[in-house]
Amino acid sequence: MAEFDLTSRMGQYLDRHLVFPLLEFLSVKALYDEKEMLKGKLDLLSNTNMVDFAMDVHKNLYPDQDVPQTLKMKRQDVVAQLKTLQAETELITKIFEDPEVVRQMQSSRDGRQLFEFLSKEHGFESRYVDTLYQYAKFQYECGNYSGAAEYLYFVRVLLPSTDPHFLDAVWGKLASEILMQNWETALDDLTKLKDIIDGSAFGSALHNLQQRTWLIHWSLFVFFNHPKGRDLIIDMFLYQPLYLNAIQTTCPHILRYLTTAVVTNKSRRRTVMKDLVKVIQQESYTYKDPITEFIECLYVNFDFDGAQKKLRECEEVLINDFFLVACLDDFIENARLLIFETFCRIHECISINMLAEKLNMTVEDAERWIVNLIRNARLDAKIDSKLGHVVMGTQAVSPYQQVIEKTKGLAFRSQMLAMNIEKKLGIKTGDNVPQWGQE
Repeated sequence: MAEFDLTSRMGQYLDRHLVFPLLEFLSVKALYDEKEMLKGKLDLLSNTNMVDFAMDVHKNLYPDQDVPQTLKMKRQDVVAQLKTLQAETELITKIFEDPEVVRQMQSSRDGRQLFEFLSKEHGFESRYVDTLYQYAKFQYECGNYSGAAEYLYFVRVLLPSTDPHFLDAVWGKLASEILMQNWETALDDLTKLKDIIDGSAFGSALHNLQQRTWLIHWSLFVFFNHPKGRDLIIDMFLYQPLYLNAIQTTCPHILRYLTTAVVTNKSRRRTVMKDLVKVIQQESYTYKDPITEFIECLYVNFDFDGAQKKLRECEEVLINDFFLVACLDDFIENARLLIFETFCRIHECISINMLAEKLNMTVEDAERWIVNLIRNARLDAKIDSKLGHVVMGTQAVSPYQQVIEKTKGLAFRSQMLAMNIEKKLGIKTGDNVPQWGQE
C-alpha cells in the first residue's frame, strides 16, 4: 500500500530529526527497498552532527566498504566543537544549577526581571543567552534532545519575544520534547507556540500560513499520543478557521488524520460528523484516500457495499501509517458501528443475516457484536430473535449539547475580530520566519 504512504508529503513540513522515526517505521513495514531507505537516512544525517549514527547506516548500506574519511574527520570536528562549547557554557550552566536561580526560573513570569536578577546576583551577560542557544542547538544536532530541551527552556524564558532566536528556541523545544516522547510537556509547548503564531508575531499572511502548516504536521506526534489528543485535533483542525484554511490550502492530506480522530472519538463523533463530511466533500477533488472515501460512501452516497470495500482498504492504510497504526482496532470497531447505525437509521429494521454480510462477519459474530453494543449502552436498539431482526431506537442529540456545539466557536471568533481590528488600527509586529526546522 505504498501508494497511500504520506511520508514524502509529511517530510516537507517536518524537521529532519522528526523524519527519522517515520523512516524507521517504514523500514520495519518494508514498504520500500531497504537500500533506498538507508540512502534516505544517510542523506538526512548529512546535515546533522549524529556522525556515529551516520557511520552505522553507512556500514549497513555498504558492508564491503570502509567508513569514508570525511565522516571520520567530521566526527573529530564535532567532538572538538563540543568541547569548545562546553568550556564556553561551563560558567552559565553552573549559574543555572544554583537552587535560588532554579526557584526564580520557576516562579518568575517576566524574563526581563529574571535577567536583571541574574545580572545583579551572578554577573550574567546578554551574550550568555546567545552562547546557550548555540550550545542547545548543537546538542540537538548531536541527538542529545534532553540537553537541548533543558537549555532551550532557559533561552525561551530569558529572550524577549522580539529576539530573532526566540521563535527558533520555541520550535526547538517542541521538537526535543516530541523526540523524547514527553507528551504532556510537548502539549504545553505546542499550545505556547500556537498562541505565538496566532498572536500574529510575523508580518505577512504567507508567513502565517507556513507557520500553521508546520505546526499542524508537528502536532500529529502529540495528538495521536496524548490522552486528550482526539478532542484537541478536532477542535484545532475542524473548528478553528485559520487552521482549517491552512489544511485546505496547503495540506489536504491531513484530512486522513482528522477523519480518523472523528471516527474514533465516541463522545463527539455524532455532533461533528456533519461538519467533517462537508469538508471532505469540498476537498475531494484535491485529496482522497480509503479513509476519507469511507466517509463519503457512508454519509454522502449511502453506498454500503462501497463502504465495506473501503473499510478493508482502510485497514491496510492504518497498518502502514506511522501516526495511525495504534488506532487500527479502535477505528475498525467504530467504523463498523457507523455502518450499522447508518444502515439501520435508513431502514429502521434490518435482517441480522444482511447485517452480517454488510459488516463482513458471520451471523453468530454479528449477533454477538450487536448484543454487546446494547449491553454496554453504546447502542439504542433491540433484537427480535423470532424474526432475526434488529430494530433501532430514536437517537436525538440533547438540546444542551446542541447549544454547546453552536456556541463553542464564539470565543475564537471574538478573538479573531479583535485581532483584525488591531490590524486595521495599524498595529504591526515583526517579520521573522522560524528557521529551526528548516536549517
